[in-house]
Amino acid sequence: MKKLTFLTVILVLLGTSNYAWSQDLKLNDLEYFETQGVNVLVYNNLFTGGFNDEKNAGIELIHHGVRTAQGGAVRLSSTPEQWDLVPQIPMREVNRESNSIESILRYEDFDFESRVVVTPKGEGVEISVYLDNPVPEKLEGKAGFNLEFLPSQYWSKAYLMDGRLNRFPRYVVGETTTKPDSEKLKQFKGYETYDDRGTGEFIEPLPLETGNTLLLAPDESSRMVKITSQDADLMLFDGRVLAQNGWYVVRSLLPAGKTGKVLTWTVEPNAIKGWKREPNIGLSQVGYLPTQPKVSVIELDKNDTPLEKASIHKINENGTTTEVFSGDIKPWGDYYKYHYVEFDFTPVNTPGIYYIQYGDHKTNNFIIDKSVYENITDATSDIWIPIHMNHMFVKEGYRVWHGETFKEGYLQAPPNTDHFDLHDQGPTTDTEYEALELIPGLNVGGFFDAGDFDIETHSNISVVQNFVQTWESFKPLRDQTFVDQEARHVVLHRPDGTPDVLQFIEHGTLNLVAQAEIIGHMAQTLSNSVLHNYHHLGDAASLTDGLPYNPELGPYEVAADGQSSGVKDDMWAFTSRNPGLDLRAATMFAAASRALKGYNDDLSERALVQSKRLLKEATELLANQPEDDKARQWASIGDISTNLQLYISTGEQQYADKFQELLWPVLDRNVSFVILTALHGIPHMDASYKEKLRPYVVKYKEYIAELENDNPYGVPIGLGNWAGSGSIVNFGTTISFANQYFPEIIDADHAFKTTDWLYGNHPYHNYSLVATVGATRPKEVFYGNNRADFSFIPGNVAPGILFRKPDHFENYDDWPFLWGQNEGTIGGNTSYLIFGSAFKNLIKETK
Repeated sequence: MKKLTFLTVILVLLGTSNYAWSQDLKLNDLEYFETQGVNVLVYNNLFTGGFNDEKNAGIELIHHGVRTAQGGAVRLSSTPEQWDLVPQIPMREVNRESNSIESILRYEDFDFESRVVVTPKGEGVEISVYLDNPVPEKLEGKAGFNLEFLPSQYWSKAYLMDGRLNRFPRYVVGETTTKPDSEKLKQFKGYETYDDRGTGEFIEPLPLETGNTLLLAPDESSRMVKITSQDADLMLFDGRVLAQNGWYVVRSLLPAGKTGKVLTWTVEPNAIKGWKREPNIGLSQVGYLPTQPKVSVIELDKNDTPLEKASIHKINENGTTTEVFSGDIKPWGDYYKYHYVEFDFTPVNTPGIYYIQYGDHKTNNFIIDKSVYENITDATSDIWIPIHMNHMFVKEGYRVWHGETFKEGYLQAPPNTDHFDLHDQGPTTDTEYEALELIPGLNVGGFFDAGDFDIETHSNISVVQNFVQTWESFKPLRDQTFVDQEARHVVLHRPDGTPDVLQFIEHGTLNLVAQAEIIGHMAQTLSNSVLHNYHHLGDAASLTDGLPYNPELGPYEVAADGQSSGVKDDMWAFTSRNPGLDLRAATMFAAASRALKGYNDDLSERALVQSKRLLKEATELLANQPEDDKARQWASIGDISTNLQLYISTGEQQYADKFQELLWPVLDRNVSFVILTALHGIPHMDASYKEKLRPYVVKYKEYIAELENDNPYGVPIGLGNWAGSGSIVNFGTTISFANQYFPEIIDADHAFKTTDWLYGNHPYHNYSLVATVGATRPKEVFYGNNRADFSFIPGNVAPGILFRKPDHFENYDDWPFLWGQNEGTIGGNTSYLIFGSAFKNLIKETK
């Protein structure tokens, strides 16, 4: 009777699901398996040696246009966390004769190697794991094959394990057990682990289900996957038990004492018959000026036939709609996975509310009006930036964003310390402080780097420089933030009589000057001492207890005098000297000293003193390094900006001469790399400088033209593991300044390519990448410190559309935890502040 009921359920579900497991997967020219609606990638993207498990690698499933599964590999835990060990992939071989892809997976720390072979089989793929030597004894019961599924695409959907019905939970559920910490594999060097009561135990999830056949989402044809294991139980885990960024994990343990083919899975993703991805109709969610170019880039499935026309419809005041424009669709061509066409509706210039109609597909509404760009930076400057002020209490209305952070200050990081955020302390401290000694005075000013709470010195240097450039170029007098440095108190939406940008410059400079004066040079970072705190989410003030760690006390014990505790949560200063970083700081200090003059004269003078000192010392240190040293080469580029800023601040000709001596050779090598710095020099140099720069601006115009041919959006699209909003913002800023000084060469219209991209005219979806006031459909989730709430901080700018090898772009708006596409940074958001200011100035000048 139970078997009959199960079969009845399956037949009902499959009868309504466009079930099509009859479409075989083929090995394509890009070295992955595909059929219409299904792509199976096999180690096209490898695990990194930096942050290890970034949920972007292994065997991956792109299911009806969305990457829904990843991480397929032999792993050493049931629900791997970010810093757990990942396998190296020393060999990946595509065998077209056998229609298979084979890879070696190796864990060097355990001298453990496996071989994974993936071959099409029927309606899916067969995944086989081979061992030449048995699983090492230490890994018995720990090594297994995992495949992870994206929770946001599966929660509330059904699953069946050997006929037993259940649903994927929207919020994490499931049972756990505790084990002695001694049984946990130390998968990261220096990994500190303890539970919230300091009992020396760790939590291990128990499976939600166990069996031999798992059917995922039979109630959703676009997500349905069947997994069958021939030789070992399948276990289903909810990885969010340990970490909010965990995925659902399907896992089978590798058997002990066996060699040869030890594990076989069949994975069958459903492919909807005749499926075509819906057109992605690009548009600016913020809207358009009546006079600007208006081109929608439409992203189409390559199996789709482009239509001949699209139309614009106006929403009238009585709620009716009227077609006001119909235009031809212009082909652009193929770009990676999809086909692109363009719809130019520039002639539509009457202010109003509109939408685009392409066949049966209609966009959300957008606005055409001369005021659409007026507020594009307000949320960033009024909300996102002040929320990220470190060492302050930050309040907005009834809400406290965070209390005063890190009152206990920062300890000297011990020598030879490897850090989980890719920092390290070298063999010496390079300071007068002993290991774990308190460095007094560093707990002032500065900005949280991003979705975490550390002060990345290189980012903070860029941030202050960005603020100064914004202040000096545009003098924004906007005052919507109350800042009291003495009380360490910030209140949003409360004017205090001082322009906010000036107070932001002061706040950033306070910390960086303190580093230079107290340490003697710039720290790499002021960050967490243990990984347990680094991935802290919530109020930053609760990350530490405000008391320095005392190893003589028990866990969570507080000393009788109340001045220390047994909580190992202290922040450390990583102080290995980097002359290139010192040189960048010298640039920033020179600029900050000008901006602060007349507002905070003491800090202004201190910044200028440190600028000159660091320039001198860093130059001497770099001169002792080999000429082919990469750090020296990068520093020489930074030296260009330093000398320009010092010349502007002091008027001393030696700095102007050095600036030009260094500038022209770099422009000859790569005009797009330093052209913006060169443009910033124009107001401070004589007329001959501008004329000498002119041919390089012509070269930059040629670079812009090359971008038009490179991709359908005409912007510099990044293809790395961090999406490209930053380079596109820099592109827009460069165009804005280049048009200001060379309008006869650089057309202002090119700047709209940046706004279009940021606000929705881009691949994958058409959401605004800026959590901004004014957008019809901004992204709704970002990788911020409130990401566990699936929320955002207003004004955040996402890195954007992330490229996954070999041909897939993506940006999740239902899963915030991938930083490469969703994490706003203090450097990126302050660069956006410059762009927004420069862009608004450009359109004001060109009206």
